[in-house]
Amino acid sequence: MKSMSTIRTRFFIPALALLVIIFAGIRLSYAEQTIQFAPLPMEKKDTMLSKFQPLTSFLSERLKTKIEYTYTSNYATLLEKFANSEIDLTFLGPLPYVKLRKNFPAAEPIIFFKQSKDKATYTCAIATFPDNHFDFFDGKLQKIGLTQPLSTCGYLSANGLMKQHGNSLENNLYRYLGAHDKVALAIIRGEVAAGGLKTEVAQKYEHLGLIILAETGPLPPFALVANTRTLKQETIDTIISSLLELDQMLADDTELTEHQKKIIGKGFLRGNDSAYHIIRELQGSVTIPERGNY
Repeated sequence: MKSMSTIRTRFFIPALALLVIIFAGIRLSYAEQTIQFAPLPMEKKDTMLSKFQPLTSFLSERLKTKIEYTYTSNYATLLEKFANSEIDLTFLGPLPYVKLRKNFPAAEPIIFFKQSKDKATYTCAIATFPDNHFDFFDGKLQKIGLTQPLSTCGYLSANGLMKQHGNSLENNLYRYLGAHDKVALAIIRGEVAAGGLKTEVAQKYEHLGLIILAETGPLPPFALVANTRTLKQETIDTIISSLLELDQMLADDTELTEHQKKIIGKGFLRGNDSAYHIIRELQGSVTIPERGNY
């Protein structure tokens, strides 16, 4: 006759194995439900995270899914993490998106962010400060601040604007400073004579004396980009329908709560890859240096 200890052991081991499997499944299911979101590092970390918190909280509720933030200090690291499937959802400008899509076709722009109720495009600018005595047309060897190599408002747009005015970055001294607000502050402090940055960011510093000298034409909008390799189509469809539903409320002049206003911002449009043809054309004829020349 088998002892009670033998019977208990035979019962205990399979039961324990079953519990391990169950809890492992729960952890796996939880991991699958967590979305990694990474905002483009355009401004200070706290500014970017607080800017997107209402939006990600709303999507988290709609999806019944936890959304965690992944913050990177530069564009290149963000794109690398996305291509390695460490990021599921990100906020990108046109040039970073085009670069990502070329190397990682699973990147899909699902939502465009409007710049105003009726406009989705935005512009980049060259800005200066009165005390810096920047010569836009004929100046040589002047210090110019840029954002990052993969920033649409960095080398690509700044050099284009200078060439339109008979000058170029190569005739001057330029270096990459990182976030757009760092460029604005470097100009105001006189660390650089001028800089290239998003017009919307430059306008935030006009009250401190920053002067916008020139703007690009309309550029494709910033986008919410989904990783179709890691996100289910059902999840992507829910994100799209939820945000377009909010935009329709804005279009219908529905009375919105303050919280809803923070989520919606200026509104949303359905994203699509074809909107970026102008960036691909511009990029095709320009070699963007990875480092500054001073």
